[in-house]
Amino acid sequence: MKTLQFKNGDKLPIIGLGTWKSKPGEVFKAVLWAIESGYRHIDCAAIYDNEKEVGKALEEAMKSNIVRREELFITSKLWNSNHRLEDVQPALTQTLQDLRLDYLDLYLIHWPISFKPGVGFAQTREEFYTYSDVPLRQTWQGMEQCVKADLTRHIGVSNFNISKLKEIIGNAKITPEMNQIELHPFLPQNKLVDFCKKNNILVTAYSPLGSGDRAASIKKPDEPSLMEHPVIEQLASAKGASPAQILIAFSIHRDIAVIPKSVNKERIAQNLASIDISLDEEDMKSLSQIGTNYRFVDGSFFTGVKSPYVLKDLWETE
Repeated sequence: MKTLQFKNGDKLPIIGLGTWKSKPGEVFKAVLWAIESGYRHIDCAAIYDNEKEVGKALEEAMKSNIVRREELFITSKLWNSNHRLEDVQPALTQTLQDLRLDYLDLYLIHWPISFKPGVGFAQTREEFYTYSDVPLRQTWQGMEQCVKADLTRHIGVSNFNISKLKEIIGNAKITPEMNQIELHPFLPQNKLVDFCKKNNILVTAYSPLGSGDRAASIKKPDEPSLMEHPVIEQLASAKGASPAQILIAFSIHRDIAVIPKSVNKERIAQNLASIDISLDEEDMKSLSQIGTNYRFVDGSFFTGVKSPYVLKDLWETE
């Protein structure tokens, strides 16, 4: 398995299993199947509301001697309601309890958006904190404390644009080591990826297959299909691969970690086999210049008249 390397030498398997949208009752088997198939990188988050079941699967895999803890790379994320300095470490402690682990390999700030404590998803203005109330540097200080407490080996962010990354870097004792972002041929994120690489920040691609199974409430009726795009279908046919494998290989060939989600045993194995897909310079050019520009997870659910945040707090145009 190809790996990406952190500054201290720790290695991240470039393909991981995503668990967003994996329902309780399904995710236990999915995680076990993934580990049995050879995955050693599992991506989690508190807000996915399935970490307890993921934890049971991790414990089962280790008790059955399928894998040792030191062979696994486990990521989780700090939810928006725990951004105050005093709330960060307790949130990670709860995640560790749910995952049945003593430490994480990587902990990320999930979004640069802050809710008040106990709020699952802010609906009113009163349920939000602003950047004045809870500056990002305060949240990052809490993340750094988690490293000092040996609760996580590495820390980073998710859904951070260049200006937000600069804000963190300018006030950090520990520079973010990862930025997890939506990334695929419809959204190659070239400018952001280049910034991250220049600043020794690794990148992970989420929703690499277009996240067609996400909730209808955060989908648009006319959105394009990534998996059925002619360029991707043609490449898949030429390579004897599935469209999903081409999309996963797209990130791998850019030295970007990628975390496709599946709860299907065969597709879990097929996704891992994407490591063997070879894409040449022309293939990558055709994917990078596919002609469609689209963000599937656009963050609009955090903005609007009842929110202090706007989309430019999240995204910068390419």
